[in-house]
Amino acid sequence: MLILGIESSCDETAAALVEIKNEKIKIISNVVSSQIKIHQQYGGVVPEIAARCHIEKILPVIIEALGGNEKKKIDCIAVTIGPGLITSLLVGIETARTLAYLWNKPIIGVNHLEGHIVSVLLNQNKGISNFKSQISKQTQNVKLKIQKNIFPAMALLVSGGHTELILIKDILKYKKIGQTRDDAAGEAFDKVAKLLNLDYPGGPIIAANAAIKIKNQKSKIKNDYFLNNKIKFPRPMINSNDFDFSFSGLKTAVFYQLKKDVDWNKKIPEYCYEFQQAVVDVLTHKTFKAIEKYKVKTFFLSGGVAANQELRKQFELKSKKCKIKFFVPPKNFCTDNAAMIAVAGYFNALAKKYTPWQKLKPDSNLELGV
Repeated sequence: MLILGIESSCDETAAALVEIKNEKIKIISNVVSSQIKIHQQYGGVVPEIAARCHIEKILPVIIEALGGNEKKKIDCIAVTIGPGLITSLLVGIETARTLAYLWNKPIIGVNHLEGHIVSVLLNQNKGISNFKSQISKQTQNVKLKIQKNIFPAMALLVSGGHTELILIKDILKYKKIGQTRDDAAGEAFDKVAKLLNLDYPGGPIIAANAAIKIKNQKSKIKNDYFLNNKIKFPRPMINSNDFDFSFSGLKTAVFYQLKKDVDWNKKIPEYCYEFQQAVVDVLTHKTFKAIEKYKVKTFFLSGGVAANQELRKQFELKSKKCKIKFFVPPKNFCTDNAAMIAVAGYFNALAKKYTPWQKLKPDSNLELGV
């Protein structure tokens, strides 16, 4: 099956051509046009600007993804219908609707979160070539193994807009058992980075500064502020009797600590380290608490924050200790991309979950179905 995937839920305009045959995923193309440099000057994504950029980039990105492949060979079009920014979603959906009509191809509306979940099936080729401005492309072959003995599975989907624990009973069968009550983890990274006068997006730059602290601890540098770790932040809801999260209070704790500390700008690595570790502690504790309760066989870590090296490392170590299978996408597939949408579209196509192009519409609050 040859699938054209389209993704435009937030600030990445993406298209991918994916072929799934004989239990192998062949990513013919995976093109992503990023808006990060545009939104950096505002410290976050501006929906109106994001939508305008999608309009400018959507056709060039799709044309690049097609790469001269004959349209008639495409079996279906998979497009993100939600959740996401409504104006951004509309650009991808209207483009997919038009192509489905012109090419007479079936169309599949894909839940963006489901795309992140199945992204754990994607593998990474070492070579990633950059071309044009802010556009990256990857091509690789991935063995598709959906074995019954991996279910039930637990997925932690952690990104700028979502922090959710999802019990996966089988392919396309999900039950949300926990979520953030306020800020998503990725959103908290962005807001704390802003408090520290760091660039957007906050996740990578906080991780880089936290790594400085870790490196200096390992090298045993004799520096009072590294050796005497006096900065401590709370671990919100870590001992609650549910599987929900809260990161707004953690962000507020950083804010008040900075107000009290006149020399905070000299301790940015320490602040980043302690904040990052607070997030990691809460995520790992709650996740393995859920894993133990539901007695799952496999753990999936996905979403943009899953690219965080310390988070990946600590989840991997704990998974080995608990003797549970651990799956995480390569870092370039953690953030929004269309290859994951195409793969999610494949599983929905097997279940015949097509939507007539006339009825396809965005849903900014779309939930994963059971």
